[in-house]
Amino acid sequence: MTKTNNIKQDLYSQCLTFVDNRLQTIQNTISEIQESLTSETKSSAGDKHETGRAMLHIEREKAGQQLAEIQKINQALTKINVSETSEIVVLGSIVFTTQANYFVAVSAGEITTSSDKFYAISAITPIAQLLLGKKSGDDIQFRDQVFKIIKVI
Repeated sequence: MTKTNNIKQDLYSQCLTFVDNRLQTIQNTISEIQESLTSETKSSAGDKHETGRAMLHIEREKAGQQLAEIQKINQALTKINVSETSEIVVLGSIVFTTQANYFVAVSAGEITTSSDKFYAISAITPIAQLLLGKKSGDDIQFRDQVFKIIKVI
């Protein structure tokens, strides 16, 4: 495996860990809410009890939406083939620019490898929308800044 593939594999693995951690956190939250719902006993203050249950149902619904979202993100991540390279920016590309380095995959924030710092970004983010379809040497203008794509792998 080449150094390029090692970097891409490292970035991909860190994104996978990020998504797995988020998924685990959300699943734990749902379990805690479910446990609270089943263990809550009817108190003498009936209205207070019903309000508490309603709030727990709202929290469970929010957590369910977060779970669906993280599952979509995980699915997007599975579409990336780390052994593929492209001269134009596509999902799974590593993009070196004069401004920053990007890994077009999922929004996982800043990721550091042994060789450099990257920003893991989703293909639907504004910066990724500007990068997609571009190649080395192209200029990008983002938020009043112009920068050049140095390399795409």
